[in-house]
Amino acid sequence: MTIPVLTIDGPSGAGKGTVSRLVAKKLGWHYLDSGSIYRSLAIALLQQSVDLNDEEEIVKVAQNIVLEFECADELIVKLNGENITAQLGLESTGTVASVVAALPEVRRVLLQKQKDFRQLPGLVADGRDMGTVVFPDAQNKVYLTASAVQRATRRYKQLKEKGIDANLSLITDEIEERDRRDMERETAPLVMASDALYIDSSDMSITAVIEEVLGLIH
Repeated sequence: MTIPVLTIDGPSGAGKGTVSRLVAKKLGWHYLDSGSIYRSLAIALLQQSVDLNDEEEIVKVAQNIVLEFECADELIVKLNGENITAQLGLESTGTVASVVAALPEVRRVLLQKQKDFRQLPGLVADGRDMGTVVFPDAQNKVYLTASAVQRATRRYKQLKEKGIDANLSLITDEIEERDRRDMERETAPLVMASDALYIDSSDMSITAVIEEVLGLIH
């Protein structure tokens, strides 16, 4: 029996996380936020004071981490039972994550971890290469994007609401630069799967996007 998978790929800030979580909740399926995988490993390595030059030890830690994603109002990520959500966005976490993401053996172990999330009754997987690399056989694939300006405006509003000073043109530049990096990198670049449904959410509400995604499933 094939366990159904819905993959939602696309660039940063397109609303993948929100859409994926809400769709998973509506379907009663499991949820995988692939972007948190490397950051979660980074937190585990920092907690255990692992030497980042010791690839063997890093691989060992990667094999043993247990991750859970809970779709509450906001995503809750648990590492070995501990809520690590607040630590995921830290600069230190991101730095370590980018170091370990370059190690082929670590990528292999974490690729398998992601595949293991495929459990009944189904899985919604959100990321950059879910439909192309991790679950190429998924029956339902979505490529969700929005214009760089639209994504930057959303990010700008989020920061302002949190009382953080922000510069819209600077955020737009950063998003365009990140897109370029993601699309040009050698390992698992951001590309749209040939059999994916293309959705541009620039002028769509979250509700409209969710309806279109659920329409694909049903």
